[in-house]
Amino acid sequence: MPLEHLSRFTDPDAVYTMIVDAHRGLDAEASAAFNARLVLILANHIGDAAVIREALDVASGQPRRAGSER
Repeated sequence: MPLEHLSRFTDPDAVYTMIVDAHRGLDAEASAAFNARLVLILANHIGDAAVIREALDVASGQPRRAGSER
């Protein structure tokens, strides 16, 4: 399963607002812990290490080139 780069949300602004609202009232440490839990839950849902690796590369600003291996 390749990483989907196009939005699949019918209302991306509503999803963004949900994420921002989930952090409301959290200090920096609690927000970071919340993000870590959310990432692990979503990574488990994806269940494909290659897709997660590609997402990590994209998020870090270092997208993999086609055919490259890690």
